[in-house]
Amino acid sequence: MNVVMNNMLKTAAQEGEINLLYTIIQEDPYVLEQLDVIPFVETPLHIAASLGHLHFATEIMRLKPSFAWKLNQQGFSPIHLALQHGQMRIVQRFVDINKELVRVKGREGVTSLHFVSRYGNIDLLASFLSICPDSIEDVTIRGETALHIAVKHKQYETLQILIGWLKRTQHRGAMQIEKTILNYKDESGNTILHISALLNDSQVSYLFIRV
Repeated sequence: MNVVMNNMLKTAAQEGEINLLYTIIQEDPYVLEQLDVIPFVETPLHIAASLGHLHFATEIMRLKPSFAWKLNQQGFSPIHLALQHGQMRIVQRFVDINKELVRVKGREGVTSLHFVSRYGNIDLLASFLSICPDSIEDVTIRGETALHIAVKHKQYETLQILIGWLKRTQHRGAMQIEKTILNYKDESGNTILHISALLNDSQVSYLFIRV
């Protein structure tokens, strides 16, 4: 890839300059295509997502939807980076455009739902479950569900929402999914109740009874 064009593209993403983006495309119509064929790469969407350039990120997603699924060399997609940098408007825009982005698996199989379950972003958690209910079934490379992650990080409000949502949800196969997820075992053979017992944490059992 042309080094000068690549550097200009990075500058456009860093500054959120859509006009510069199209100047670059006029110079090299294949500039975005060249990035698309590289397996692990930092695209302009990764940069814009990290810095919170909402309009630039939206324009890039419109031009190259595939960039939203790409992992950089550290194993993170644009939505992962937006979450890490607290760019919640970008995160919401991504899932508004494509709800399946909630299920993008980054490093160690972590999805956006796993991320918010660990750090307790209740608003995004509720949004993700609403627009992409199947994301509750995703597990990490260690076999952890979002519930396992919430228990391990003592995110009780998150856990309460997850359990309550499982018990109330009406989407297809809800009863079977509820039973499976609540009793799902990670790679060590532990359900969320097993983990709470290992951590000597009675709060999880209380939430099971309460919700």
